[in-house]
Amino acid sequence: MFTIALFGSGKIGETICALLCGSKRYKVKVCDSDLARAQAVAQKFPGAEAHTLNLGDSAASVKLLSGCNAVLSALPFHCNVQVAEYALKAGVHYFDLTEDVKTTDAVSKLAKGAKVAFMPQCGLAPGFISIAAAHLCREFQQIESVKMRVGALPVFPSNRLMYNLTWSTEGLINEYCNWCEAIENGERKLVPAMEGYERLSLDGCEYEAFNTSGGLGSLCDTLAGKVRSLDYKTIRYPGHCELIKFLLDDLRFTSDRESLKKIFERSLPTTKQDKCIIFVEVRGQKDGRFSQLTYASTVYNCLVAEQHFGAIQITTASGICAPLDLVLTGKLGSKGGIVQCEDITLPQFLDNEFGRPYRDDKAMSGLF
Repeated sequence: MFTIALFGSGKIGETICALLCGSKRYKVKVCDSDLARAQAVAQKFPGAEAHTLNLGDSAASVKLLSGCNAVLSALPFHCNVQVAEYALKAGVHYFDLTEDVKTTDAVSKLAKGAKVAFMPQCGLAPGFISIAAAHLCREFQQIESVKMRVGALPVFPSNRLMYNLTWSTEGLINEYCNWCEAIENGERKLVPAMEGYERLSLDGCEYEAFNTSGGLGSLCDTLAGKVRSLDYKTIRYPGHCELIKFLLDDLRFTSDRESLKKIFERSLPTTKQDKCIIFVEVRGQKDGRFSQLTYASTVYNCLVAEQHFGAIQITTASGICAPLDLVLTGKLGSKGGIVQCEDITLPQFLDNEFGRPYRDDKAMSGLF
């Protein structure tokens, strides 16, 4: 039986708790600054208990980690460096969900020489999408291009944006506003978000995609010098991009993200009736021919531990729980920084108990 400190009991934190407690192999300390919220989550799942979290109190935060095997941060990205520092002091493994590049760099510095594992950027994107892309890349002798596309979308869109809030509003706005890493013509670059517009069709449905930040994770480092073109784009229903650019550029909300957050949370309803589209395409030289391999899958909202969760909750929570389990069961390294796309194989992830929501026989056809 493993004991985990879960920092944050929001939408993703609750799903993490459901997955871990549902396995009956984990006990979870649900830690949140809002004790009532932590208690509301903990009481749903046998094996969970609620604790008050005060990140400003170093001694109390480190004490929460006493007796734990690891800490999982489901807090906003700007809290994660502090959590990582506490993990280092307590000598427990550290995992987070951040898409923020600066936060990841700071955590990676803490990981150097550490006697416990540090794995930032778990989740869907960054996270699982990088593992899937790396798996396809290994099939090629020479890689020409890597396209990574992910979208968390409502199943029943009903507004002009064709969008509902399914996860962190702050994280969503950062994706739309921050610069994006990419490789173009073999050179690493920063490209603007909301550009690189394209249309695509999957399973008979029409979508659009455009640059957003954070989704590549560490793949730019892994594939530097090995690929001519690498990019990550977010998938949305047609028309979404143009309306968001109107808000960001014409109404100048790029420089007033807090007001935009308030508008989104006031006007866009949340939903758990969503789906997550995952698409990776790799082209290059394979067995002496110019070839293409594609991974395409859609994950839908469903029940976990008798509770209904959205697809983005399930895919994100699975994306952090599977690596956690691989480390604690000795199937991954347990010291220093762990890079998902380099250290975890796609079969290894999908065969794990917590990776099962991603399993899709159609998507994996011809890839194993």
